[in-house]
Amino acid sequence: MKQYQNFINGEWVAAASGGTFTNHNPADTREAVAEYAKGGTADAQAAVEAAQAAFPGWRDTTPPARGKILTAVANILASRQGELAELLCREEGKTKIEAGMEVGRTVDIFRFMAGLSYTIGGQVVPHDLPNNMLYTKREPLGVVALITPWNFPIALPAWKLAPALVSGNTVILKPASLAPAMTMEIAKAFDEAGLPKGVLNVVVGSGKEVGDELATNAAVQALSFTGSHSVGSGIYQQLAPRMARAQMEMGGKNPTIVLADADLDHAAKLVAMAGYMMTGQVCTATSRAIVEESVADEFTEKLIAEAQARKVGNGLHDGVTMGPAVCASELDSTLDYLQIAKEEGAEVLWGGERLTDGDLEHGHFISPAVIGNVKNDMRIAQEEVFGPAISVMKAGDFDEAVALANDIEFGLSASIVTRDINKAMRYTDRIEAGVVKINQISTGLALQVPFGGVKHSSTNSFKEQGQSAIDFYTRVKSVYLDYSA
Repeated sequence: MKQYQNFINGEWVAAASGGTFTNHNPADTREAVAEYAKGGTADAQAAVEAAQAAFPGWRDTTPPARGKILTAVANILASRQGELAELLCREEGKTKIEAGMEVGRTVDIFRFMAGLSYTIGGQVVPHDLPNNMLYTKREPLGVVALITPWNFPIALPAWKLAPALVSGNTVILKPASLAPAMTMEIAKAFDEAGLPKGVLNVVVGSGKEVGDELATNAAVQALSFTGSHSVGSGIYQQLAPRMARAQMEMGGKNPTIVLADADLDHAAKLVAMAGYMMTGQVCTATSRAIVEESVADEFTEKLIAEAQARKVGNGLHDGVTMGPAVCASELDSTLDYLQIAKEEGAEVLWGGERLTDGDLEHGHFISPAVIGNVKNDMRIAQEEVFGPAISVMKAGDFDEAVALANDIEFGLSASIVTRDINKAMRYTDRIEAGVVKINQISTGLALQVPFGGVKHSSTNSFKEQGQSAIDFYTRVKSVYLDYSA
């Protein structure tokens, strides 16, 4: 079992309360994975003070010099990719392939942002008078807070942390308590890479204590959060009175439309991959397959076959294609949603059962579910389940399918499977989502382009990833220079 303390002002320290907690492997809860210092308000305050003290020096470090530290971190993580992927599997429950891809993605994020360090600056703008210069410059905000979820425990901290640091901010990072090990390993890599003390601080603890302190502390200039809408909207209200900058990404209920002209075998594979990979615990997962009525029954049969083909088990074992839910409460929540769906008139056509046979006895396992007879006013069609459950909904034609897809409070990711390029392009115009995929899975994101949702999926202000990520962590200053005298 690994043991981690909080990382504050360049030191690994116990929680002020002396409290600790232990995480267990969701595939086999008999295995203790790691013990953590249980941080609280005092620890968060100490981290903010350390970040404040470190800010002037880090602000004055040039962006390329900051980028070189990110490159060093990328190299350290790359050298440990196998070890980190295994630890990720054991704590969060992903399969070996999924975990390896996530660690690799993290390396790429740090390398991308390191390269971007050579472009962070401003621009010269033509002045309307001679012998005058007009230009802009980007400056860091100061102390920023990052609150990250458990479902991508290394990639998501990286895609917030990399732009925050390369822009010149100092950071307090609070990872989700269900899977903090990867964030602690990132902190170790930064420490090894020579990051100055106090520039990065990591505190593990509850949202009520650590999260509330970060959201209300006057020294925190901005906060970036990924998680549920209920938690994110609450944090947004905490930041609003002092007008601190906010970036909230808050989940989705993502549709994939399957038109009658689609290759149904291919469509079923895409929907199953997007709905069941990482046990459906992905904010961009397909949870609604909206299918033209003329092919809905045939598509459903193929989707059931895809669900049946999933091998559920411990992600460290060869051949496993779907791991466990991250914890008992997440498993219970998925089972509860399936029961509610049946009570409202939907039918669980396959799967959705707690699995306890053999090696699965001590884990949080469920079979991937296909749900039929789903109407748009049912909770299973409107609320984020965050588990391996795909609802099949019938639509009379393309226009009805788009209307159903948009009749939702969320707007994160959306996909369509069709051979009709005209309808595909009309879909990109009409769908209310921040990410649109054509003949692709709704999950999976390119790190070089902006990411973010609309409606209740996001504050819809600043985007994450790509060059746009720098916008949230910097402010622009306009400079007027008269050199005529």
